[in-house]
Amino acid sequence: MENCAGSILIVEDDPFLGPGLVRFLEKKGYDARLEKTGAGVLNHIDRMLKGFDIFVLDLMLPDIPGEEILKRTRELAPEKPVIILTAKGELKSKEECFTMGADDYLVKPFEVMELLFRIKALLRRSGLANCVRIGGARLDMNSGTLITDDREYVLSRRSLALLGCLVENRGRVVSKEEIMSAVWDDTVVTEESIRTYIKELRKMLPDNAIKTYKGRGYLLN
Repeated sequence: MENCAGSILIVEDDPFLGPGLVRFLEKKGYDARLEKTGAGVLNHIDRMLKGFDIFVLDLMLPDIPGEEILKRTRELAPEKPVIILTAKGELKSKEECFTMGADDYLVKPFEVMELLFRIKALLRRSGLANCVRIGGARLDMNSGTLITDDREYVLSRRSLALLGCLVENRGRVVSKEEIMSAVWDDTVVTEESIRTYIKELRKMLPDNAIKTYKGRGYLLN
């Protein structure tokens, strides 16, 4: 399947931070991949630029400075969003990276939610927001289209709002009351109505994408 808008390349050699960021972003619905070396990026730069919508780039890599990757990226794809993620907090380093064309600069240590906010902002400016992966499926929130390996579905307004609610709260159980508020504007509906919509979504989504927690609500994996 083609890459979903929101595909993120993390260029980071830290053995804990890199994999941790990938797991965090995947839980938020993004297609995140990790590259630990500068050479791993530059040796396949054409494929990297085509395959990912945004780069999150460490400067202090073990082989090639991140500045070299930024420079090469700007030469080949000046429109590609790049966030610098580094321990270098000096003003001179920030000036150099922004002069070279970086779109954002975040100093370690940082809050992962702040990184997420910045990613969302850059994807929105690039026209690439509101598209997430759910297993092997791709959901475009703008068009209400759900694309799987063999089919394309156009979701109804209610189904899209319900799935959007689960996506927004991905990784936690969403209660019936929360779903009513988000999808039916607090209008009282029966649990059977919610179950019916969930059942229809399950027919389109990969197996076990939505889990039911009896008496509590629903969770999107």
